Amino acid sequence: MAQPSASDRRHSVRTGVAWDGVRAVLDDAGAQARIVDVGGGTGGFAVPLAELGHRVQVIDPSPDALASLDRRARERGVADLVTGQQGDLADLASLVDEADLVLCHGVLEMVDDPAASLGAIAGVLRPGGHLSLLVAQRHAAVVARAMAGHFQAARELLDGDAQVGGSGRGGRRFTHDEVTALLATAGLQPTSVQAVRVFADLVPGNLLDLEPGATAALVDLERAVATRPEYLPLAAQLHVIARR
Repeated sequence: MAQPSASDRRHSVRTGVAWDGVRAVLDDAGAQARIVDVGGGTGGFAVPLAELGHRVQVIDPSPDALASLDRRARERGVADLVTGQQGDLADLASLVDEADLVLCHGVLEMVDDPAASLGAIAGVLRPGGHLSLLVAQRHAAVVARAMAGHFQAARELLDGDAQVGGSGRGGRRFTHDEVTALLATAGLQPTSVQAVRVFADLVPGNLLDLEPGATAALVDLERAVATRPEYLPLAAQLHVIARR
């Protein structure tokens, strides 16, 4: 059996907790779900979800990413379950009829109006449908900038000043309270909040490459702290499952 590549190992560490949350929603749903992946790019989530038997509609502004998505879906034998459409959150109402689950991973940071974007997602979710929201978390970003010697950027981000178009090239960063408030405004109720990448960004990559079993052990550690509220401020990302 082929060993996972270094890239695959790092990907499993960075996405394992989010995958757990998404799978839990789908396990409860039971039947084939209608999934929309906003900003789903080349299909890192969409194709594996299709391999589980679900129909996935990927909406992404990049034609190159959508072409890669199509190739990946064909190579994995799920092209009949995956569709790609060019667009973004502003186009959601015109592209989607209704969804059981919407994935919005790493997208809310870059929009001009997060509240309106979450409202658009709520508008296409069926009653009882779910949102999987993955956002960058501010407190960990402040620490990361300070550790890199970018003290002014850390100070600005501390007060929430580094917004889209500001000094942070990654866009907005959110606190737990900000995310839950935005979801409430959109009529979405959080059912779980998980800390993602508490340790993953701090562990040297070569340790995962050279130490047997290190990747699996780190994934287990990330899962162990994911639901502990005291670790939320340390997480690079927050993963929220919310219900309409």
